[in-house]
Amino acid sequence: MTHTPTDQPARRASGAVVPVLAFAGIVVAVMQTLLVPVIKDLPQLLATEPSNATWVLTSTLLSGAVATPIMGRLGDLYGKRRMLILSLAVMVVGALVSALTSDLIVMIVGRTLQGFAMGAIPLGIGLMRDMLPREKLGSAMALMSSSIGVGGGLALPAAALVAQHANWHTLFYGAAALGVVAIALALLVVPESPARAEGSFDLPGALGLSTGLVLLLLPITKGSDWGWTSGTTLGLFAAALVVLLLWGLMELRVAAPLVDLRTTARREVLLTNLASIMVGVSFYVVSLVLPQLLQLPAATGYGLGRSMVVAGLCVAPLGLTMMFTAPVYARLSARYGPKTTLILGLLIIAAGYGGGLGLMDAAWQTVVTSVVLGAGIGLAYSSLPALIVGAVPASETGAANGLNTLMRSIGTSVSSAVIGMVLANTANHVGGTAFPSLHGFHVSFLIATAAVAVGLLLALFLPGQRPSGVPQLRASSEEDANLERAEEVLRGFRGRVLDAGGSPVARAKVTLIDRRGRQAGATVSAEDGSYALAVPAEGAYVLAAKAAGHAPLASSATHPGADRPVDLDLSLPGETVPA
Repeated sequence: MTHTPTDQPARRASGAVVPVLAFAGIVVAVMQTLLVPVIKDLPQLLATEPSNATWVLTSTLLSGAVATPIMGRLGDLYGKRRMLILSLAVMVVGALVSALTSDLIVMIVGRTLQGFAMGAIPLGIGLMRDMLPREKLGSAMALMSSSIGVGGGLALPAAALVAQHANWHTLFYGAAALGVVAIALALLVVPESPARAEGSFDLPGALGLSTGLVLLLLPITKGSDWGWTSGTTLGLFAAALVVLLLWGLMELRVAAPLVDLRTTARREVLLTNLASIMVGVSFYVVSLVLPQLLQLPAATGYGLGRSMVVAGLCVAPLGLTMMFTAPVYARLSARYGPKTTLILGLLIIAAGYGGGLGLMDAAWQTVVTSVVLGAGIGLAYSSLPALIVGAVPASETGAANGLNTLMRSIGTSVSSAVIGMVLANTANHVGGTAFPSLHGFHVSFLIATAAVAVGLLLALFLPGQRPSGVPQLRASSEEDANLERAEEVLRGFRGRVLDAGGSPVARAKVTLIDRRGRQAGATVSAEDGSYALAVPAEGAYVLAAKAAGHAPLASSATHPGADRPVDLDLSLPGETVPA
């Protein structure tokens, strides 16, 4: 079945839409970090071996990785608000399942269902793009993108407090309650986006990607337990490579693929996604290292001997600073562009880890490290969706941001596996108990710094964007988009829609169709007949125009790809004869 965009302009979003969508992102992050304070106690709580207990965390990671690009594509096809609410509803069911059991298998099922909520982040970014005016979009996407860090930072001390003073199942009841509140707010405040992608859902592509991701992430997350050179680990890596290659070849042959690999292969999209992996690595290292350093006994000579709650409070500024950088990012990006803010964020992260190597002697020093790293990670995370949104057609926003969120998840998975291996191999054994060593913490910070350096190198090769002309950022409605002057479209088509006598035609629907027959943009002509449409890339296009009382028009045009508009007037045929 083919789904076309509605001819009606998007409903104007109220001022509450951004905080509600950001709250949904924070709820997802809370779900992710819920069990961090009780990780070491999970084997006892679930009456199982430590290697089995880790599946409670691994299952959430795997389902989140699978759900993120799939929910993004479903949102593009059937409605982003609808899929956002579905994601949160599945999370609530999973939280309730986990709250009612202490059985390992049932707990893994519940945590798997909770992982589906990860799709809420790209769906929220897509809704913002479809509804918000351009001047508000940058800070809104920055806040949504940073919500993972914000929720994680706030959840650590809160979850630690609950775990210390109540039954640990209370954590899941709390997560379910937050999910219900997020669903209710979304139903009340967030309008559905009328934007729809062409085509149908690529079920074989979804199954192929899911299989490939599971085969890839399983050995990454379990390699330290199984052994990195074991037959199981190496066999799964090899199987993942084969499955993902076959999946890629299949996606290139599908008319409406789950992930448009041709779009993904564009330099700006590819480099942004690779940089996202590095940012994900750097974000997770501090989340793993600082809580352990703070809670280690002072008798070790380097541990700070703080309680679980105090450790959470010391790391909380990481998330809070990420939240406060969203408006700062918007101003910087408006002036210098998202590429510059990404580079600046990576430089601040590098400074944070470099300084952190010498700031491990007191709790206040870890707070300073958290603040600096939070500022850098907040700027970097905020830049990523803007870079993606500026490089893909409007109809692919959900899927493209879903893939970008997946890249960050892969980064955190790699970080978790590598840092876990480093801390285990450099541990000190005292009285039969293994404690992470100060040397292990230092090596972990150096690994994070190296990841940032790679991300910085990738960011430097991103194409520059003029801050005032980021393409494809929709205004709050199609009419508002046409009130923006056509000269602001740096790369696209502009002109007027005219009737047979040369008079302007207002409220004509103009649709941009790429060479594969997929919609790449749509707008409505202004009162003077003017229209303006940005193009995602150079190449051949068809501009289709229609208006009441006129026969439709399809006009072929080619854009050279340069950052300048192509002038093209569209003359509709004479009036149609009423039936």
